[in-house]
Amino acid sequence: MKESTVTARKRGMLDRAFSEIRHFAAYPFNMRVLLLTNMLYAFVLPVVELFVGTYIMRNSSELAYVVGYQLAVYTGIPITFLVNGYLMRRVRIQALYSFGMLLSGISMAVMMSLDRLELGGIVVAGLIMGLSYGFFWANRDFLALSSTDDGNRNYYYGLESFFNTVASVVVPGAIGAFLGATETFGWFAGHINTAYKAVTLFVFALTLVASAVVFRGRFDRPAGERFVYFRFDGLWRRMMRLAVLKGIAQGYIVTAPSMLVMTLVGNETTLGTLQSIGAVVSAVLLYLLGRFTSSRHRVAIFASGLVLFALGGAFNAALYSATGVIVFMLCLVLGRPLMDLGYFPLQLRVIDNVSRREGRNAYSYIFIHEWALYAGRFFGCGLFIVLTCWVSDLFAIRYALLIIGLIQLASIGLSRRITRTLDREETR
Repeated sequence: MKESTVTARKRGMLDRAFSEIRHFAAYPFNMRVLLLTNMLYAFVLPVVELFVGTYIMRNSSELAYVVGYQLAVYTGIPITFLVNGYLMRRVRIQALYSFGMLLSGISMAVMMSLDRLELGGIVVAGLIMGLSYGFFWANRDFLALSSTDDGNRNYYYGLESFFNTVASVVVPGAIGAFLGATETFGWFAGHINTAYKAVTLFVFALTLVASAVVFRGRFDRPAGERFVYFRFDGLWRRMMRLAVLKGIAQGYIVTAPSMLVMTLVGNETTLGTLQSIGAVVSAVLLYLLGRFTSSRHRVAIFASGLVLFALGGAFNAALYSATGVIVFMLCLVLGRPLMDLGYFPLQLRVIDNVSRREGRNAYSYIFIHEWALYAGRFFGCGLFIVLTCWVSDLFAIRYALLIIGLIQLASIGLSRRITRTLDREETR
């Protein structure tokens, strides 16, 4: 009896898995190709976001270098969005997208090739990574906009966030263990920087596979229209203010885990382990939210992520210890994808609305949105630098996250007003 019950449960789980696969297969072909490409590249992003920061910390011990690198990255992104807008008229969008993915490996290779880490070399590597992100995100956003509609975007971003969260379990844990074992067991003659170079080769291999997948899509090239504008509809100006608030957190959210862990906890192995804690629960939650929620739930999902981020910053400020870092990382693992799941579908819905009313190329909104994010990122990084220079490193690491988390809470009311405006206009 017990054996038949176990067999029935296994069969039920298999049936459920096949049901989800059939559900995925029911979506448009280009959407599925884009999701598969993003799934592969999801295993690159944790390496780029986390371990480049720890590499700089390990080889320079300068917090300002980590933030300087991130500022260089953020400066390269909007400039590349401008260049990409002109290239899209003549170059296949898949080629630009692939080029962005490949550049991430090249940036890491430049960083690892430096005999001595100095600010000039770090800035160059950061600018190259900014070019990578720029080509990647500009084309990824445009393809997401053109391959989805408002009815399936919760599922699209839920599944994409699921991939990203699974990758945040597997990649930091595996690479953190690999880097830790290099020192413990003397691999590569105990040269930790050689291990980082091996990780760079891993990034190259994955970007090549992801590039091959995206070329299977049948994506249309955008119309060769003007895309640089400076005057916009009131609804889009509201969306731009929301983008600035989102950018403020992005300006520090990427570098914060590396600096906190290397300062208060330990080494890369600890970093990988911390990123994995709680991510399994987060991945399942995100998939279910994407699968079963609709546009009316987005503000609540977005607000949940913002509150978690602020709580994590509060615990870090109050405890300022290894325990505080662990709580912050758990809040970040859960909160960051919730913010993205609520934000990105809302952004695309606004673009659909205002581009139709203003009769403009949709890429013009993607382009100017990135500059709004940049303004927020610059403020976020600048806040940390000001706190470091005018107060102390200790104060900046301890309180910057709390300050940013509290500022971010203003996004809840703003996103609610944007959603209400959209609902009113779309029911006319």
